[in-house]
Amino acid sequence: MSAAPSSSSTPTPTPTPIWDPGQYLRHSGHRARPFVDLLARVPELPAADGRAPRIADLGCGPGNVTRLLAERWPTAHITGFDNSPQMLEQAEGLAGPTSGGGRLDFAEGDASGWAPPEGTYDLILSNATLQWVPGHPESFPAWIAALTPGGTFAFQVPGNFDAPSHVLMRELSESERWRSRLGGRLRHADAVLTPTAYLERLVPLGCEVDAWETTYLHLLEGEDPVLDWVKGTGLRPVLTALADDAEAREQFLSEYRELLRKAYPAGANGTVFPFRRVFGVARRKGRAVPC
Repeated sequence: MSAAPSSSSTPTPTPTPIWDPGQYLRHSGHRARPFVDLLARVPELPAADGRAPRIADLGCGPGNVTRLLAERWPTAHITGFDNSPQMLEQAEGLAGPTSGGGRLDFAEGDASGWAPPEGTYDLILSNATLQWVPGHPESFPAWIAALTPGGTFAFQVPGNFDAPSHVLMRELSESERWRSRLGGRLRHADAVLTPTAYLERLVPLGCEVDAWETTYLHLLEGEDPVLDWVKGTGLRPVLTALADDAEAREQFLSEYRELLRKAYPAGANGTVFPFRRVFGVARRKGRAVPC
């Protein structure tokens, strides 16, 4: 949601994916679970010396989980940033005053170049966005510097790029049939780091770090639910590239659908979709009194 996807293949012109908030929100309950789990590990914000706490949500998407920040910190000024006009249009309906006198707003912003002034925020959070940002760990020093002492940087990224859903998507896109149109457009396994690697990047920046991974077993319902899931996220670069050719788009989806049906067979209770995610919570050391 915050940058064009990266690839280790031969560089090709890669448009920023066009997002569909409606498609993304079709699995909003499952998608929100990692955000809730991440939020549970975020410590209280440092005292704000009479000012409203400042929170940034990088890659806020349609804002459906950004508003959960206002429930936990109702006095805070919370800004959700995204570079998708479609997502920001959806999120704007949630903007306004919060129950505790705070404020929720949304603004255009791309995580690949986002660098606020030092000491600007008490919490910088990013949920399922940094996988779209090539070299995102290189931004960590600037983001940690943008925290007030005792502030927190927290993030969650998908870690399932070696799962059948993504491997099959990449293999099909790189096949002889599709390479000329889709080659190099999808993210690879190196789009994100391991929990250990993230910890090793953040600790030297003066942070207390909690890093972990979780594999969720999503039980999906309906026909071809894994395809329906990835159409809202990982498949967006393909759908964007084929947006002007409905026939080719349907041909690709048909081929991919058959591969997914074999990889994720439907059971009596639905289709099990294992999904690994990587988490990091880094608290900047310094004097801080929880508020």
